[in-house]
Amino acid sequence: MSNLENDPAFVTLEDEPCNGLEILEPRDVPLGGPRAMGVRRTLPQRARSLIGAWCFLDHYGPDPVATTGGMTVPPHPHTGLQTVSWLFAGTIDHRDSVGSHALVRPGELNLMTAGSGIQHSEVSTPGTTVLHGAQLWVALPDEHRHTAPHFEHVVPEAFAFGPATVRVFLGELLGRSSSARTYTALVGAQVDLPAEATVVIPVDPAFEHGVLVDAGSPLVEGHPVADAHLAYLDTGHASITLTAGDAPARVLLIGGEPLDEQIVMWWNFIGRSHDEIVAFRERWQHDVIAGEDPAGPFGHVDGYEGRALPAPEMPNVRLRPRE
Repeated sequence: MSNLENDPAFVTLEDEPCNGLEILEPRDVPLGGPRAMGVRRTLPQRARSLIGAWCFLDHYGPDPVATTGGMTVPPHPHTGLQTVSWLFAGTIDHRDSVGSHALVRPGELNLMTAGSGIQHSEVSTPGTTVLHGAQLWVALPDEHRHTAPHFEHVVPEAFAFGPATVRVFLGELLGRSSSARTYTALVGAQVDLPAEATVVIPVDPAFEHGVLVDAGSPLVEGHPVADAHLAYLDTGHASITLTAGDAPARVLLIGGEPLDEQIVMWWNFIGRSHDEIVAFRERWQHDVIAGEDPAGPFGHVDGYEGRALPAPEMPNVRLRPRE
């Protein structure tokens, strides 16, 4: 998914110290006009920029497509990151400039590695009546951020762990691992828990973790976490205890080793400096929007009827680290 804000904030991402557990509140972000769908964004924000290499988290739905119009995101660029598409309901048609054409379905991972540059489109299918899911980004470490772009589709197997049902879509958890390629030590999993049930999930204490609540009102380490909120746990936790309330709970568990790198993110680009972001934007506008070099690093998306998405204007200040 693109960041469709007309005036996207620039964010310099770096690890921030934390003791214990933090609750991060979502920010409502509209993705277009008055009828367009909106998302609830919990990463990045002022209180917390990164969880491991996870740097962006949009949570949306359940939205009736008849009201919102569904998802229609024209071709748009990415650099220096991986996009993680995960659905609970509905279907999205994905096309990208490395020739991939795949459907995003509930319980199936679509992982797109942008690397040196890619563009893609995302459109909900005509048969989709309700759209509900999450879009996450993973920042690529400096040594891999110029890797060749590629796409992977993985269907993780659901398995029982105590009363919970778990799907590991990235990295490793509970002795299960995803076949999807990652470039830093990561975990991403969906955990479903029946009403009134408790599960204690062993985790890597070298990781920091986030628990996004999608359904129910569970306790995370004994703390209530509201719907669409993100609980952050610092490194040093060897387990995470989840307790469902009087309704079933569903959460996304993400985590990873602290990235230990400072990165600059603006619109759909991740780089390391203001000048690099400017260069990405200029190349996109020149090659794709102006049509000067369709064979450039962002390539072309076949099968999408319509124009690519122009980049917003750069802010009138240099992108620089927060104090």
